[in-house]
Amino acid sequence: MNIIPDSSKAINKLIKQTLILLVGFLFSGCLNNKAFHNTDAKVKIQWVDNLVGDFNFRTKWNYPEGVYRNSYGQLSCDAFCPEGAELMKNMEGKIYADSLAKFYQLVDTSHQYHTMSCEAWCYEWAGSDFISAKQINNDQIRCSTHTNAGTHCSLILEITSDWCSPKIELLSISSPGLKTYFYKSGHIKIDKRSLAQGILKTEFNFDFNNTDEPEQNIYWKGKVYTMIEKI
Repeated sequence: MNIIPDSSKAINKLIKQTLILLVGFLFSGCLNNKAFHNTDAKVKIQWVDNLVGDFNFRTKWNYPEGVYRNSYGQLSCDAFCPEGAELMKNMEGKIYADSLAKFYQLVDTSHQYHTMSCEAWCYEWAGSDFISAKQINNDQIRCSTHTNAGTHCSLILEITSDWCSPKIELLSISSPGLKTYFYKSGHIKIDKRSLAQGILKTEFNFDFNNTDEPEQNIYWKGKVYTMIEKI
């Protein structure tokens, strides 16, 4: 009868334990990776008849990006001027009197009313005051926040029936390609009476999986009040 020395038994036991730990680690990693990349992650919508809260942000407005009032009291543009507009200014930036009418035909100086109020932490986020909502079909609405010179990430909401699929898309200025962060947890409330009138009135609070720095929480929370565009 062959007898395995005690030292050999200890080594075999250690190998088995190591293999079990390794398999468990790999399995856990696969689960975490799946969670980070769960493109189907969604949250059930809480429908309310009258969503209460402060929605006065919709009375605030900005000029389009790049439009400002110059030292001569004129509405002018900088960096985002349409072609030909700069030729209507002198060296000090004053718009020639005989070019004012033509200038304002080229440059949009309309008041753009805020459609959202929010707080967020995401890479390359410096604030968001505007969101668009589009009716894709009878059962689907797609929303996306606007990017600007300082904000390069956008909150995307896919609303279908009683469910919402949130994600954040980042088009970074420091690295090529589109980066997507998927929903992890949170809630959303939608005013169903406003929705019946073609208005998206909602309050939400979402956390997202951060595949770059798991210890850094990515979140987006706030309120929305905007007309739904039919396409």
